[in-house]
Amino acid sequence: MLSPSLEDYLEEAYRLSLYNKEIRVKDIAGCLNFSMPSVVKGLKKLDELGYIRYRPYEKIKLLDKGNKKGKFLVDRNSLLKKFITIIGANCDINQEAEAMEHYFSIETIKSIEKLIVVLEENEDIVEKIKSLKMNSVLDL
Repeated sequence: MLSPSLEDYLEEAYRLSLYNKEIRVKDIAGCLNFSMPSVVKGLKKLDELGYIRYRPYEKIKLLDKGNKKGKFLVDRNSLLKKFITIIGANCDINQEAEAMEHYFSIETIKSIEKLIVVLEENEDIVEKIKSLKMNSVLDL
């Protein structure tokens, strides 16, 4: 199992691979706002684990295992952003999805995916959720 930071590095490398011919350390560091030494350390670990091929001063190459996991990570992020949008949460969608993605189990993510299908097929339920006025047990 990858740590949240290794997932972030792999997710960003995969995302960059979809649009760029070359994936570079500075691009990953810039997108994630992490230091270059931190990214290099993470990429070395991903290399050891067989997700990527990383050699200093060379472009980063995603291996089959890295492409598969990277696609999963990007899809998971998109799914959670979609869920947050559908339920009308008043928050920073990117930050919220980032916080959720590393801590929810795959089974919980799959359940959220099913819920999204139901909600997309039943716009009236979505509107009820968004317009519901109630006292929350979470109110301070």
